[in-house]
Amino acid sequence: MHRDVLVDTSAWYALLNRRDAFHEAAVRIFRALRDESARLLTHNYVIAETTALVHHRLGHKAARRWLVDLLPVAEVLWVDREIHNAAVASFLTAPAGLSLVDMVSFEIMRRNGIRRAFAFDEDFGRQGFEVLSAPENE
Repeated sequence: MHRDVLVDTSAWYALLNRRDAFHEAAVRIFRALRDESARLLTHNYVIAETTALVHHRLGHKAARRWLVDLLPVAEVLWVDREIHNAAVASFLTAPAGLSLVDMVSFEIMRRNGIRRAFAFDEDFGRQGFEVLSAPENE
C-alpha cells in the first residue's frame, strides 16, 4: 500500500490552474508519482468539491477538462454511509477550518492504510499523514 496516494482537491486545483501558486510544484509531484507508478486515489466528495471549485473559478471548459482528461488517472473510492457518518461526527467536533471533505479524506485514508497525501493542505500533516507537497518533496 506504500504506493497509494490520496489526491486532494488542493492538488487537483493546482494541477489545473497555471496561475496557482503551487502549480509548478503540483506538476513536478504529479510527474514523480507517475514515474514511481504510484496508485493515485481520490474519492467522490473530492470530485464534487474539485468540480465545483474549478467550474466557479476557471469555467465550464476547465471543469470538463478536469473530469474528462485528468480525473481518469485516479481510482475513485466511493464514500458509503458508514464513512460519511464517521466523517460528519468528526467534523462536528473538529476545530474550525477543517472541512467535511477533509474529514472524509482522513477517514478513508485511515480505513485503507493510505499514508501519503498529494495535497497543499497542512491539515493532512497535522493528522499524521505524509504530505507530498512538503518543502522537502519540492
